[in-house]
Amino acid sequence: MEPSMRLESLKSGLIVSCQAPVESPLHDPAIIAAMARACVDRGAIGIRVDTPSHVRATRQQNPDTPIIGLWKRYYEGYEVYITPRIDDALEIARSGADIIAIDATSRARPEGETIAGIIDRVHRETGKLIMADVDSIDNALAAAEAGADLVGTTLYGYTNETKHLQPPSFSFLAEMVEKIPVPVICEGGIATPEEARKALEIGAYTVVVGTAITGIDLKTSAFLRELVDRS
Repeated sequence: MEPSMRLESLKSGLIVSCQAPVESPLHDPAIIAAMARACVDRGAIGIRVDTPSHVRATRQQNPDTPIIGLWKRYYEGYEVYITPRIDDALEIARSGADIIAIDATSRARPEGETIAGIIDRVHRETGKLIMADVDSIDNALAAAEAGADLVGTTLYGYTNETKHLQPPSFSFLAEMVEKIPVPVICEGGIATPEEARKALEIGAYTVVVGTAITGIDLKTSAFLRELVDRS
């Protein structure tokens, strides 16, 4: 399917982020792929997956489902961790992802690579789309100018500049929809079906939900904290 058609198929639907902490027994390609298949069988129109092996396994079980792929990699001295390097992005593309998610904040990245450079090479060498994960309107505008095909609110509340803010921010989403010339994806902090619907009503192209659906480890910890606090 052509990239533009892949993108069009995501409009006004639900994308489920199927990920698990590295230390979790759920952090296994077969388990992530099965989780993704369960979501697709229930109507999810797309999946967001971390690491090449998980993307490959998910693609095998979901051959026709659009996949947003990323690779969380931590390089000493750098805060950027969502597909931080060109080689990381290219490997995710080779693994079968249709859309490559990258950190598109203004933070420095390894080897001095630039957002524009990553986007250009992925476009030229793979023909795949780029999703820019951002934390601010300025970074969203810069990512769109650099050639990103879609922009997500993913990192709002998760960078040093925004850590005092709580996602989801519907005012931030509304500003993104108004000012960004490419599709805006609402991702981060969506905890209920009502919030997902509100995001679409504001103008989000589509909505990504992770922890609220697939975050078994984090949700279990949250329940236990509440029980301990009340004991």
